[in-house]
Amino acid sequence: MNARVNDEPASVSLTERAYAVLRDRLVMLEIKPGEPINEDRLRTELGVGRTPIREALKRLEQERLVVAFPRRGTFATDVNISDLSHISEVRRTLEPLAAAAAAERATTQDRTALTELRSRLDTAAPTGDNTELLRTDVGVHRAIYGCVHNPFLEDTLISYDNLATRIWCVFLPRLSGMAGHVDEHVPLLTAIVEGDAKKASELASQHVVGFERAIRALI
Repeated sequence: MNARVNDEPASVSLTERAYAVLRDRLVMLEIKPGEPINEDRLRTELGVGRTPIREALKRLEQERLVVAFPRRGTFATDVNISDLSHISEVRRTLEPLAAAAAAERATTQDRTALTELRSRLDTAAPTGDNTELLRTDVGVHRAIYGCVHNPFLEDTLISYDNLATRIWCVFLPRLSGMAGHVDEHVPLLTAIVEGDAKKASELASQHVVGFERAIRALI
């Protein structure tokens, strides 16, 4: 009995690690849409067993990042631009809600972390690397979601932001103004840190609308 209890945290940790690595590779299209997931290679690369990989893939399938076919295997899902309006509809509702909630609920520790994040964004040297800028964008969103202190809402927000980010990645070579899109987070973080829920909600809404507009301009 003791052995099973002691083994559980390690198992959960390995599954979470496998999930996080796979999720971010799928989100950033490092694993291309339609590409098969090679479980044997992942086990070797990540140094984990079959079960953590399988559990991670089950979770990723629920989040629409992979799809499993009987006797064929598991594949990265396609990125369908036709999903943009559906994803944006959800995000236009939830992102302002989350930003307002973060402004109201963030702890002192949360506000300190967001202030440090804002400072890094504000002083970062200009970069033309859209991929790194997009990684920064994802990181800021997840930091804000964590300040909502609602695990159900946080998981939903991350899931839809992941799907939106995959669409960004498709158009990344053709996108201009990515740095400006990321810089929009500075006033948003300020509003959250200062507890201005109304302002945070408005800025989050503008950010989501700006994303959809930028993509549609390229379609």
